[in-house]
Amino acid sequence: MFDFSKKITRTKLEEFANLMIELSDTIGEKISARGWCYIMEGQRYINKDQFDKVEEAINRCRREGLLPVDFVAEEKARMFENVEITSEDEGKQMEDILSWMLRDVLDGHKYYTPDWWEGEEYYIQMVVEKVDLVTFFQPICKEYHIPIANAKGWSSILQRAEYARRFKMAEEKGLKCVLLYCGDHDPDGLRISDTLRANLEQVKDIRWDDGVDGYDPSDLEIHRFGLNYEFIIKNRYTWIDNLITGSGKNLASPLHRNYKLPYVQAYLKKIGIRKCEANAIVTTPDKARSLVRDEIERWLGNDAKDRFRAKRNKAIDEYAQLLEDSNLEEPINDFLNR
Repeated sequence: MFDFSKKITRTKLEEFANLMIELSDTIGEKISARGWCYIMEGQRYINKDQFDKVEEAINRCRREGLLPVDFVAEEKARMFENVEITSEDEGKQMEDILSWMLRDVLDGHKYYTPDWWEGEEYYIQMVVEKVDLVTFFQPICKEYHIPIANAKGWSSILQRAEYARRFKMAEEKGLKCVLLYCGDHDPDGLRISDTLRANLEQVKDIRWDDGVDGYDPSDLEIHRFGLNYEFIIKNRYTWIDNLITGSGKNLASPLHRNYKLPYVQAYLKKIGIRKCEANAIVTTPDKARSLVRDEIERWLGNDAKDRFRAKRNKAIDEYAQLLEDSNLEEPINDFLNR
């Protein structure tokens, strides 16, 4: 174990950085500094009361060059927009650009997106409470063409409006809409999943700039699939022995304004003064991926990817026929092979 109660020397910091690099090879994904705390606790390198010190050590390693600055997952909301890299910097010449574009003409089907949900029964979207869950779930959601986002607790008006608009379009096509949610296991984390419909109802009377009206979520199916108590116990995830909220207030304190509310009292009676953050799921990568895949296939069936593949193949065939009819394929190949 690492002793974070004493001053961390440069040598100790280097040992810590080397351990982090070694552990990263076992995960295969970039996760947040908080997520790394769960990994280290699960490996018994630290105790759960050392999480804050581990986050501080990771960030110090990044600042001092012992770990890559991009070692941890970065939230997209913090990333710069409009950063441009010149073609010269990428080693591309004008002729390279033309060849690249002509090859894209031959492979133009890659830029056509079929209506994946045509003929389906359900349309699904997913929101999660932590960026690490997006990291682990996004590749699987992509296989099933399911939009996923980090709701960051109580999600913004615009985020709710955006996924509500997609639900509105899907319902207008006759699809049954499903919102899947995965987040922290604490009083407010459970409350968020219970009140997602109310959150969407708050934006049902909006109007978009292009004239599209809001969405009535009355028929929306909302399902929380994690983190649930049974899953936490089964996988022996770490419980944090407090109910401190993101604002630093203690829900377990009689002085908290929500302490006497039924949802808090019910949680205290059943679970006690402890919580499990959704980041804990990074300690079991395979089970995390199985959790989300099983939940998706619960709605779409285990042959969903076969149906999506058939739609993609149909688009490929139609584009190949269009290219043949255009008589463009031969002159393009002549240019590329010259």
